[in-house]
Amino acid sequence: MSHSPQGRPTLCFVDHHALRWNLRQIRERVRSKVKILAMVKANAYGHGAAAVAKTLAGAGADAFGVATLEEGIELRHSGIRAPVLVLAGAYGDQLADFLAHSLTPVVHDLGRLKALDESVKKRGTTLNVQIKIDTGMGRLGLVAAECDTWIGELKKLNALKIEGVFSHFSHAESVEGNYTRKQLEIFNLIVERLRSENIRPALVHLANSAATITLPAAYFDMVRPGIMLYGVYPSPPMANEIRLKPALEWKTKILQLKKVPAGASISYGETFITKRESIIATLPIGYADGYPRLLSNLGEVLVGGQRASVAGRVCMDLTMVDVTDIRNVKQGDEVVLLGRQGDAEISADQIAAWANTISYEILTSISARVPRIHYNS
Repeated sequence: MSHSPQGRPTLCFVDHHALRWNLRQIRERVRSKVKILAMVKANAYGHGAAAVAKTLAGAGADAFGVATLEEGIELRHSGIRAPVLVLAGAYGDQLADFLAHSLTPVVHDLGRLKALDESVKKRGTTLNVQIKIDTGMGRLGLVAAECDTWIGELKKLNALKIEGVFSHFSHAESVEGNYTRKQLEIFNLIVERLRSENIRPALVHLANSAATITLPAAYFDMVRPGIMLYGVYPSPPMANEIRLKPALEWKTKILQLKKVPAGASISYGETFITKRESIIATLPIGYADGYPRLLSNLGEVLVGGQRASVAGRVCMDLTMVDVTDIRNVKQGDEVVLLGRQGDAEISADQIAAWANTISYEILTSISARVPRIHYNS
């Protein structure tokens, strides 16, 4: 593991061996003819997009997915030359940057499609785009039921080249229900309709992480794994289908130890009152680092291979935990917020359950002031 920097000891450690392992599991599952578009949006789900993309590119990822133009430019500046799909598409004043950095925008609606085509045409050049179809997500995309209208517009394009067509499943955790099957059916019908109109994109794709694991019928030309690349399962039962390795650990060290009497109030608002003489450890981690305030009096951390409960409210920069029952605790001892210590482990899913959210939010909320230490890269 890379040497930790001096100073505040709240750090994330990202294991690139785990990233490569997870990508290999995906490759073995989809086989060589199906491309892999690695989703590295939101700073690679909190792991560090530039470093993660370099490793995944070297390990065989065919393309990358980001949310915004700025995320795409970051990849280009870090040396990524593989295709980069920008899911938010191109806003009116961003065209020059898309062309300069060879980024592929997604087009979601007819108005933007026409405007973009006209702008590119005026520049005397062409631009690859991908078309998103709304098959039931109800978010972005050309509505499948209105295909008679928008297919005609696709055929009128002058400067835009349709590189791909895709849709997005509504169920990210599981793709085994009737709604998913209906979406797949609609998407297949749209693809066939496009082909009947002689619109044949090179890339047809639909599979998210859950579908990559359990729904081969959704593979088409390319899959779009996201959360599974980072060793987190879309839902716990999928651990029986594929073996993934968590890539990120989040650690800190005890800043101060304090012995307090019974009846002492810990942190804001008197929400935690000690019932006995207790030892309270203060940690240099808070909600400004992305450690959820919802973990107040609910979360746990690992100290000396044992679980210690969050005592009182999580503060902006500090969090207190009760270490009374853990022997030989010292100032400066390692504390694991997310990851493994000895035989004990706290997963992103467990933190998410305490905070009544999902693992995606936990990982992507780790703030930029927490350094990412990359190793095995």
